[in-house]
Amino acid sequence: MEKQRLLVVDDNSNLINSIREKSSKNNRLEIVYEAHDGEEGLKLIKEKHGEYDVVLLDLIMPNKDGLYILEELKRQKIDENVIVITSFNSDDMIRRLSKYNIKYFLVKPFDFETLENRISDISCPYDESISNVSDIKISLTRLLHELGVPSHIKGYEYIRYGILTLYKNPSIIGGITKELYPEIAENFNTSVSRVERAIRHAIEVSWNRGNIDLMEEVFGHSVDYDKAKPTNSEFIVTLADKLKLEYQTI
Repeated sequence: MEKQRLLVVDDNSNLINSIREKSSKNNRLEIVYEAHDGEEGLKLIKEKHGEYDVVLLDLIMPNKDGLYILEELKRQKIDENVIVITSFNSDDMIRRLSKYNIKYFLVKPFDFETLENRISDISCPYDESISNVSDIKISLTRLLHELGVPSHIKGYEYIRYGILTLYKNPSIIGGITKELYPEIAENFNTSVSRVERAIRHAIEVSWNRGNIDLMEEVFGHSVDYDKAKPTNSEFIVTLADKLKLEYQTI
């Protein structure tokens, strides 16, 4: 990934300084502009267009908040790579954000590696030919959240990447272990066995804390909810199929 230039709109100076410090060490991210309230942030987004690659946008700020910025970007038909960063991890908030053209939704506190991975996804998208790729990613984020998969664990990252990869290339449906796992492992610089364990752990957590009615709706035809949770392959394939039915792009 080439160095990505960040415009950060957040009133938390400690967070901005932390990102700046870690960015200086890995040489892949760079904060080129920062704003501490919504009015200043919107002004920078418009005036510095082309001088940054990604906008990191907090939702709660003085003067004007992040939702105001998103509303204005939508109204003025300004298309930027926006990653929303917020402490509010609720279904209602995710639904509200789904009508805006944001790329990702990150819940604070997040680690730097997660941020870097999200920005890498933007700079190297799964399939640029899919015009509604942003909507697909937001729908998947919402679905995983409703299923109870915690966004801060590694399994979430691997499941999400795996589903989007399968969505793009359904021909690997018969090679989850031999093809998909190695691709996930290579992308996240880890081992295939760790990918498999992390996904299994994420599914176990999801099965214990997720929306039971949604579980039965999504997996009812592939597993017996009362007797067994889905396997890793069943979980990934079923959710990829659900996205395909929703968007009908493959």
